[in-house]
Amino acid sequence: MSKAIIKFTNKLGNNYPIDPPVSASKLVPDWYKNTQSYVGGEKKPDGQGGISGTIKRCIPVFDAITAGYIITSPCDVYVSQKEGIPYYEWSSLDIISFHPIEQAPEHPAKNGFSYPKWMNPWAIRTPKGYSVSFMQPVHRESVFKILEGVVDTDNYTAPVNFPFVLTDPTFEGLIPVGTPIAQVVPFKRESWTMEIGSEEDHKQQTSVTQKLQTKFFDRYKTIFWQRKEYK
Repeated sequence: MSKAIIKFTNKLGNNYPIDPPVSASKLVPDWYKNTQSYVGGEKKPDGQGGISGTIKRCIPVFDAITAGYIITSPCDVYVSQKEGIPYYEWSSLDIISFHPIEQAPEHPAKNGFSYPKWMNPWAIRTPKGYSVSFMQPVHRESVFKILEGVVDTDNYTAPVNFPFVLTDPTFEGLIPVGTPIAQVVPFKRESWTMEIGSEEDHKQQTSVTQKLQTKFFDRYKTIFWQRKEYK
């Protein structure tokens, strides 16, 4: 079975020394790595017939963390406050530009200041019929949040930039080189129509629930989960 290829091209040229995007599975956050798999560290029922697994055993969370690819900041950015306004300095690459607040005055993430924007050095190409969802790197602590978007990267192959807001507008400090700035998840475009499930669908859903109840551990993972690959 052939695999779809997503191509990242450095707009600065292949010899420019910046780290390439990587599979999100290679940048799993430390909090997740450090979390025990089971409450109390023991793989056993919780004493009331339930399960003792922590979020570490939640495969939907694992799939979200490891989906797609991570673009990281190619240089240091320092944020200070000047007269109550965030002020950005960067070491190279003209990595930050700005959108005036008037371009998104009612966005729910607005914080009263202009929107800084990561100038992404990576152009992306996907196969025909595939787009990319650009997301804030999920389940990761960050001092900023990008404004997510979807781009048809089979046709639009120029770099896509990432407006963002500080999660705390009073933040001061370093955003170091290598900080995850965007999670890139390719998907196949399809047309969808919504339906409300029938009684037969309800019976099938009940059957799934009953199957889950036959196991204490790794229920979804061992019965229903399909592994995803992003290399």
